[in-house]
Amino acid sequence: MKLLPKKTIPLTKPVNTSEPLGHGADAAIVVALFFGLGWLIDRLLGTTPLFMIALTIFGAVGVFIRFWYRYDEKMTEHEAERAEKSAAQAAARRKVA
Repeated sequence: MKLLPKKTIPLTKPVNTSEPLGHGADAAIVVALFFGLGWLIDRLLGTTPLFMIALTIFGAVGVFIRFWYRYDEKMTEHEAERAEKSAAQAAARRKVA
């Protein structure tokens, strides 16, 4: 009986599974902090949940904007990598032809 050699698939980039979890936890913590800060201000000033609602919305919008800019930055890098790879492939084809 022959033992077959194990085939390993090399990864070009290490897989980072904690990144999305970190972003979600970051968003939840920021919104919760702004909610708590608004609650505290309302409690100190004796107002109805005016600051609580306003600061919660402010925190959520801020998290969304930060996520948007991170996404845009990643996509810009990705598009640059794809354009570079495409240009290299086109140059290789011209050499062959």
